[in-house]
This record gives sequence, C-alpha cells and structure tokens, in this order.
Amino acid sequence: MKIQKEGIPIIIIMTLMVAAIICGYFYFFSVFWLISVLFCGGLAIFLYMVIRFFRNPHRIINKVENGVLSPADGKVVNIQEIYEGEYFKDRRMLVSIFMSAHNVHVNSYPIDGTVVYVGYHPGKYLIAKLPKSSTDNENNSVVVKQNEHRVVLFRQIAGFVARRIVCYAQPGMEVKQGDEMGMIKFGSRVDVFLPLDAQVAVQVGDKVRSKKSVLAYF
Repeated sequence: MKIQKEGIPIIIIMTLMVAAIICGYFYFFSVFWLISVLFCGGLAIFLYMVIRFFRNPHRIINKVENGVLSPADGKVVNIQEIYEGEYFKDRRMLVSIFMSAHNVHVNSYPIDGTVVYVGYHPGKYLIAKLPKSSTDNENNSVVVKQNEHRVVLFRQIAGFVARRIVCYAQPGMEVKQGDEMGMIKFGSRVDVFLPLDAQVAVQVGDKVRSKKSVLAYF
C-alpha cells in the first residue's frame, strides 16, 4: 500500500513516540500483564489509524470524457444551486463531499484541462459538515478549464480535525482527469462547483470515490 509523501514524517514521529512510550511503560510500570496488553494494543491501534489516514491505494482511473469525476472519497452531503463568489461570481450547482476519518484523503482532478486559478484562504476550523464552513474555514480553491463550457471549481475545506491543506496545483498546469492534486490531512470536505446545465449523477447520501465515481456529466 502506497503512503502519501506528506504522511511519512508524521508516521515516523508517531512511531518513535509510540515506541518510546511502550519502552518507558514496561520499564517503569509493567506489573499486570492484562493492563500491559491493553495499553500496548491501544497504542498500536492509534498508530495504525495514523498510517491509514495517509494511505493512497492504486486505482485505475475511470476516464469519462464528458464526465466530472469525484475529486475525493466520501459521502455526498449537499447538492444545491448556489452563488459562487470567489471565481465565477454567478450561480453554480454545488456538490459537497464529506471526508470522514475512514476515507482516503488524497484529492484528484475531476476533469482534463488547464489550471486557471488557485486560491488559498486561511480561516476557522468549524465542523466541515456545516454549510458556512465552505467560506469560513481554511480552504483552497482550484479551477480547471477544459473549454468555455467545461470549467470546474473544486474547493478543499479544512475541518475541526483537519489542520493542513496540501495542494500541488499551480496556474498554467496542464492536468489529467484523475491525477493527484493534493490532500487534506485528516480528511474534511471538498466542494465541487459545476455549470447549472450539468447533469448531476449523484444524490445526497451517496458514497463516492476519487478517480472512480462520476458526479455529473456536461
């Protein structure tokens, strides 16, 4: 299983910390074997969860020429027509994907095209499911343009636990559908803004996968 590069330093530090705690525990407090097993087991589970946060499984990209692939793993929590005021400054169809602690946290490009805009905004760390987190929380917007009629903005949003947005995109980059564009450390939410005439192919409550699930068709 591939581990995303941003997670390697954190995993190394956590592994050393867990090893130090276990060694110290056995040196000073190892009296009851059952308590020792439970204590060490709990630390091992914690370390496993940290490693799992940064997993990046290999997937064959579901290329769909006229489709918009999900840029994130997670659950669709909102679909609505909304005013997008950062880049388009008009009304768009919004599809929001909530990334839980169990999801893969690596994000990908939803369409082929050119990166025409990248905008990072510091902010709060509200619970990502709240609608106002889209603008109030730390967030990063990326716009990919395929042609005049196929332009998609997707926004990485940090949440209550997530405190670090990673983005590889830069204006002028030529990107391919399904290529990796970054991650949100420890999950959170991704908003996708589509043209109003896009045919949305998901419903609230659907589970989607990055590089695989089609959110909409142009």
